[in-house]
Amino acid sequence: MRFLIAGAGAIGAYMGALMARAGQDVTLFARGPHLRAMQEHGVQVKSIDGDFKAQPKVSGNLEEIGPVDVVFLTVKAHSLTQLAPQLRVVLGPETVVVSAQNGIPWWYFQDSGGPYNNLRMERVDPGGVVAAAIEPWRVVGSLVYFATEIVEPGVMRHTEGNRISLGEPNGTRSERVRSIADALIAAGLRAPVTTRIRHEIWVKVLGNVALNPVSALSGATIGQMMRDPEVCALLRDIMRETEAVASHLGVELPISIEQRMAGAAKVGEHKTSMLQDLEAGRPLEVEAVVGAIVELGERFGLPMLHTRSVYACTKL
Repeated sequence: MRFLIAGAGAIGAYMGALMARAGQDVTLFARGPHLRAMQEHGVQVKSIDGDFKAQPKVSGNLEEIGPVDVVFLTVKAHSLTQLAPQLRVVLGPETVVVSAQNGIPWWYFQDSGGPYNNLRMERVDPGGVVAAAIEPWRVVGSLVYFATEIVEPGVMRHTEGNRISLGEPNGTRSERVRSIADALIAAGLRAPVTTRIRHEIWVKVLGNVALNPVSALSGATIGQMMRDPEVCALLRDIMRETEAVASHLGVELPISIEQRMAGAAKVGEHKTSMLQDLEAGRPLEVEAVVGAIVELGERFGLPMLHTRSVYACTKL
């Protein structure tokens, strides 16, 4: 299979380096100094599992890349409205698009059935630009569970985790999702296939909606937040409001808030992706991670006092 990683930042470049090292046909799409550094020097990875260097194909021109079998969308959610319309030149008649964004993805309600079937969240996909560019049948959901950051252009640091969960939105174990999982496993990642990708999205959202904005506002690592009783109380309040939104959608979370807090505590002194973006002067993915929850809570008439307050301050 021919793979494209569209948005080869910290997560995408790390994945691409692993896949290239395993001999897979993978191209990284990037821009700016990061693009030039990877073209000239390859991708250097400083990892808890051992440092290595890989030489994947790297391009800043989607037309030059042409149609591929699988596109991994590893840009932040707020960048999708610009990137998605450009993807037409790499989408063949059977190309699969694997979304890897934090928060509630644009496709979440597509063909979901029930009273909110095909609901579009304005804060996630303003004007429906992403949904118009990527047909629902192409989409495979994914959730990334590893921590990476760009140390300097072309140099990635991998500090924790090696799992990326995959799932068809319709809950099937299709041949295409198994093939993608096999490729990722061959590259050295854990890639379980779930039949409940929407439920798993909420488990990750439960942590991100609280930890990410509070870390951006405070400058604290996850470990620092988890050691502060007053901050932990705020995190629990946000998680309770988020849990209520999920419950309104009929999603029963498989873990409790206390289990999610305990899982966060194990991560240690890691900076959330939102804090990394803030420190680097990059836009924050606040809408998909926090704004989407506020939007859904407002739609359902749920009190979102703590989440809305943190959302407003983070946006400002």
